[in-house]
Amino acid sequence: MNKAELVEIVAKQADLSKAAAGKTLDSIVAAVVKAVSKGDTVTMVGFGTFKSAKRAARTGKNPKTGEALKIAATTVPKFSAGSGFKAAVAGKKAVKK
Repeated sequence: MNKAELVEIVAKQADLSKAAAGKTLDSIVAAVVKAVSKGDTVTMVGFGTFKSAKRAARTGKNPKTGEALKIAATTVPKFSAGSGFKAAVAGKKAVKK
């Protein structure tokens, strides 16, 4: 599924125009990106959690030459799926608490 297909589904289910659904989706993505880039965690109960994680510097290997090279430390985005999302993908019913 691409963004256009997702916008179409959201528009249909929420009874919105495609333009409004597209703006809404863009706003949600922008808010998540902004929060995670500042170091905050974004949790959507049942869906998952977006957060940033630090990746330490390490030594890698050039696959073409076999030569060792240094890979710098960096911060990367991380997503952890929630229990409801995991259950849906596994084809099970979500457990209610």
